[in-house]
Amino acid sequence: MKKFDDISLVTKVAVLHDNRSFDRLVVKYQSSVRRFFLSQTLGNRPLSDDLAQETFIKAYLNIRNFRGLSHFSTWLYRIAYNVWYDYCRRHKITDDLDTPQVKGRMGENGDSNLDMDLYKALQILSENERLCITLQLVEGQSIEKVSEISGLKPNTVKSHLLRGKEKLANYLKQNGYDRKG
Repeated sequence: MKKFDDISLVTKVAVLHDNRSFDRLVVKYQSSVRRFFLSQTLGNRPLSDDLAQETFIKAYLNIRNFRGLSHFSTWLYRIAYNVWYDYCRRHKITDDLDTPQVKGRMGENGDSNLDMDLYKALQILSENERLCITLQLVEGQSIEKVSEISGLKPNTVKSHLLRGKEKLANYLKQNGYDRKG
């Protein structure tokens, strides 16, 4: 039913230029797209908001290209991934000293220390590990959808997930987040 609702809204936007239907799509997906960017930017809220806005602008401008071969959310995450990839290329983000450091911002759940720890934990992952972890564990996408969004083969996604989970588990255990107690 979800896919049909999205296709109906997309059709109204593409054919009738119905901005209210696009607004409904934005409201439906803005939190998850923003959360995706928060994980990729390691908690940089202004940058995440800018990238999310760019994603929705690109989605609106290209909505006629949506063919319905996948869920709208998969198509939208692919745009988000491309926006992030383009941003990284433009700013030559690397995994060294140029990596943005986590700032002490108050998180959506109100616990800034926990948010800082989570973003620090995500910071230890490679870009592909963070992407796969974010899409699968945070956003609940299947391995097949993560593969479709990222352009990585399913087995590669599984490898990134396995390595990423191991790194996160070790980091969290070393920093007092032990399952015991």
